Amino acid sequence: MAIWQGKSKRKKTGGRRVYSRKKRKYEIGREKRETTLGEHKAHVFRTRGNNRKIRVLRAGVANIVIPKENKSQKTKILSVIENLANPHYVRRNIITKGAVIKTELGNAKVTSRPGQDGIINAVLIK
Repeated sequence: MAIWQGKSKRKKTGGRRVYSRKKRKYEIGREKRETTLGEHKAHVFRTRGNNRKIRVLRAGVANIVIPKENKSQKTKILSVIENLANPHYVRRNIITKGAVIKTELGNAKVTSRPGQDGIINAVLIK
């Protein structure tokens, strides 16, 4: 069964919502595919309006911004240290926006959305 991103059958109050139409194609969603550590692998898919999204499935490098030097550098990701989206993502090395990753330059916080942007950007933290 497809993932549906339409409104629920129940209202906020708990009452039943009666639909005046059926489900629409533009309301469907996609299965969750997490970005993990490994050799780079991405998946390109079509979105509404014939646009494209790139989903990173595996990533080994990240673009790290160094605020003090005001420059960016591409570095290797060693591991995931912290992930506020889900504590279990740390041991599985899953990268999402807001995750703290360990790189060759030091710890960095991910600022991009790897599941939609197709790249991992991060800012170096102390």
